[in-house]
Amino acid sequence: MFVTTLATSLAAETGHEIPVVDPGSADGVLGLVWLVIALPLLGAAILLLGGRRTDRWGHLLGTAMPIGSFVVSLVMFLSLLGRDEEDRQVVQHLYDWIHVGGLQVGMDLLYDPLAALFLMLITGVGSLIHVYSIGYMAHDPRRRRFFGYLNLFVAAMLMLILAENYVGLFLGWEGVGLASYLLIGFWQHKPSAAKAAKKAFVINRVGDMGMATAIFLAFVTFGSTSFTEISHLAGEASEGTMTALGILLLVGACGKSAQVPLQAWLLDAMEGPTPVSALIHAATMVTAGVYLVVRSNFVFENAPDAQTAVIVVAVVTILWGAVIGCAKDDIKKALAGSTMSQIGYMMLAAGLGTAGYAFAILHLLTHGFFKANMFLGAGSVMHGMDDDVDMRHYGALNKAMPVTFITFAMGYLAIIGFPGFSGFWSKDKIIEVAIGESWIIGLCALLGAGITAFYMTRLMLMTFFSSKRWEKDVHPHESPAVMTVPLVVLAALSVLGGVLLLGGWIVHWLEPVTGPEEHHDLPIPVLAITGLTVAVVAVGVAIAFLLFQKRDVPRTAPSDVSFVTTAARHDLYGDAINEGVVVNPGRRLVAGLFVLDRSGVDGTFTGGGAAVRAIGAQLRRVQTGYVRSYALSVLLGVIIVALAMLAVNL
Repeated sequence: MFVTTLATSLAAETGHEIPVVDPGSADGVLGLVWLVIALPLLGAAILLLGGRRTDRWGHLLGTAMPIGSFVVSLVMFLSLLGRDEEDRQVVQHLYDWIHVGGLQVGMDLLYDPLAALFLMLITGVGSLIHVYSIGYMAHDPRRRRFFGYLNLFVAAMLMLILAENYVGLFLGWEGVGLASYLLIGFWQHKPSAAKAAKKAFVINRVGDMGMATAIFLAFVTFGSTSFTEISHLAGEASEGTMTALGILLLVGACGKSAQVPLQAWLLDAMEGPTPVSALIHAATMVTAGVYLVVRSNFVFENAPDAQTAVIVVAVVTILWGAVIGCAKDDIKKALAGSTMSQIGYMMLAAGLGTAGYAFAILHLLTHGFFKANMFLGAGSVMHGMDDDVDMRHYGALNKAMPVTFITFAMGYLAIIGFPGFSGFWSKDKIIEVAIGESWIIGLCALLGAGITAFYMTRLMLMTFFSSKRWEKDVHPHESPAVMTVPLVVLAALSVLGGVLLLGGWIVHWLEPVTGPEEHHDLPIPVLAITGLTVAVVAVGVAIAFLLFQKRDVPRTAPSDVSFVTTAARHDLYGDAINEGVVVNPGRRLVAGLFVLDRSGVDGTFTGGGAAVRAIGAQLRRVQTGYVRSYALSVLLGVIIVALAMLAVNL
């Protein structure tokens, strides 16, 4: 009923257009755009193919490569700032990639305001994660290989962002999927890690089928896979075609960004090393779906039903992830549920069209800062707690790990939307736009904010406050500087990230890509919405404080809990749903097809041979090899012929 009501309330067409700008050629500093991808790709090649000779210095090379990409990205960003608005989209043609019949695809890179922001996030936060990994993976015997996989991950994500066409984007899209598989299962000696990697890979392939089909449909419809050419022709296609294209792109986005119904892989992905979790959740993989929707704005603006589908998926995911986060005792899985929910906010803003594209990207950036901060902070806590991930075994770590505590607290205040912190500016704008679109959507977004405040406060209290619940042989201690310095930088960004909204900068910056912001008439003043949001957040914080600070937290999770808590502990039965709806029917289908193949298809071709063999077996019985048998047969034959002739003559 809720989905039907929501879909009905959003069925009207938006009626606004995205400006189409023909990109110029990359020259000067912007001609170095290829180098942003080449550096981490080169690092991955050296580290993965160089063998043990690179063990001693491989981690340093692996860290230097994304830092180099960040420097190039920063220089290009400053150069783009100095250009006029209509001159901020450039294309670099590297070579002709595919030329088959009517399909012509170039290895072309598109650098524009949207790509510029993503490059700064991926290379900047990615570099900090690499630095942190030097300390975190210091004693791992396969550290060089780990950094090679990290470089491959960053290079694939950069390819995804910079591609000028859907085929190039798909190359990076699959590269990200491969790298995530390798990193999630990096500790493959653990069966749980190997299983989690396989699960992430398989579920993402489901989304990738939607993505691949969308590319085929785009080529059949427009004769091209180029963003520029499709944006020119998008208005000429039928609404049904554009809706199908939008839905298929959404399926792909759901896989990469862990949105319902393809979300089940995300929490299991925590089996990988903590820097992997930070990279996946903050700067790379899960942001790919949001990027795809915003980059494909020319599709969704011509497909209002597809926009409605994006909003429905986003609202469900916001609440789904938030509820899961409330019941997790594993600190990384609680943060993973939070990521699912926060990506839902970004998808919601993207689904609201020109009114929300800029705020989707703003929240993506601020989330990249505070979520990387908190994941690396969780890794620091684990480092000091002998790799224990259970928050019920923590407590009172604020004094034992002061730097980790203070930096983590900055991320906590940002994610709950405390006034002045980065998340306050980005999430509040999404809630504001959602209320302007529909009260139903707005209230769901508000509810998600309240639940976020509850489970994040629970996490803070169980980890850094309440009573000590450590084992006797555990001695919490602060992490080395190579791990805490990135935390300090990310904490500062968690506080200051909201400056991107000052004067509406990010809105104007993205206009060449997403078009001018559409303003909705709000049912209540903006200050009232802000006050309402802060009040809802305060209620969530207060409830968590009463439940977890004023009461003793048992070291073992109680089993006598409500159905909702049990469901949340089991990820709202996402795996069970997948088993019942997809896996088990799929197994039965495959079993039936196997029987049909063996008995039907194979039987058709082997049945003739079997018949010949049966006839031959019977004929072999009269071929005994005895002369007397053959003589008797001849005699009987002569007698039969003689009798037949006698009968004819008579």
